[in-house]
Amino acid sequence: MKLPELDTETCDRIIEMAWEDRTPFEAIAAQFGLQEKQVIALMRREMKPSSFQMWRERVTKRKTKHFHQRDFTAGRFKSQNQKT
Repeated sequence: MKLPELDTETCDRIIEMAWEDRTPFEAIAAQFGLQEKQVIALMRREMKPSSFQMWRERVTKRKTKHFHQRDFTAGRFKSQNQKT
């Protein structure tokens, strides 16, 4: 999968958001223009294989990582670093 050129700071922020339980992939897409498949490819490229496996297991079990699966919308935490 082809990824856009990202500077180190942007790449680090995307990884940080991907690890956060309550940050959905849609928020990453809105802020950085990366779709879920691109985030997964970025995580695979930037992480050790064991860390990537742990992250994938964690993400696939979380309803909060996909906006349409969430049970809540109001009252969610919004980081000051997050644009949307």
